[in-house]
Amino acid sequence: MKAALVGSGGAIGGALIEALLARPQLTELYSFGRRPSAHSDPRLRWQSLDIGYEATISAAAATVQAKLDLLIIATGTLHGDYRGASYKPEKALSQLSGDSMAALFTLNTIGPALVLRYFAGHMRRDAPALMAALSARVGSIGDNRLGGWYSYRASKAALNMVIKTASIELGRRAAQLQVVGLHPGTVDSALSEPFQAGVATDKLFTPQRSASALLAVVDQLLADPVAANSGRCFGWDGAVIPA
Repeated sequence: MKAALVGSGGAIGGALIEALLARPQLTELYSFGRRPSAHSDPRLRWQSLDIGYEATISAAAATVQAKLDLLIIATGTLHGDYRGASYKPEKALSQLSGDSMAALFTLNTIGPALVLRYFAGHMRRDAPALMAALSARVGSIGDNRLGGWYSYRASKAALNMVIKTASIELGRRAAQLQVVGLHPGTVDSALSEPFQAGVATDKLFTPQRSASALLAVVDQLLADPVAANSGRCFGWDGAVIPA
């Protein structure tokens, strides 16, 4: 297997790197992020990439010299600061800010969409291959029963639409190439830390548990490349999340 992971510096990204390197069938792993990987495995190649800057995405893709079986985009943000805009989940319309919403869309939607653009040509077409991006259950329009979190929900819903649209286009050229979203569950990380109080202990995953579950879903999709699966969003347990 030849794989690439974008977002290797995050909690889930780091756990995915470790899990992939533990696989003997892995022959090459391209790791992209803002910080170099601590691993010294000869199969691992690291290149700088900032999901908010298109030039770094195109430059990173240009370093890929292999046809990839797997690409995982393990990036995403819920709260923080970006280009002078501070953002966090909104509870009401009165809390919406154009700058904050733009930051969420830049990092959660536009960046991953550009990764799909620049890496699509590096995916295998002669065998099952998979492009996956971390999405979120709260990005489901059909599953939204609580409201709130306007910018985050909307940015992930938009990402799901990008995934669906890309799956249609790329499926015309490569019937065995799937494009999917993956929901990692609630993971004990900096992203979820301020919102863990109401999460049951058995529903709060370590990054390692989430990575293992996600790769099990990936394995199933690669082993059984059903055309209807491409464009969908899958939970960590393999269940299809409504659009």
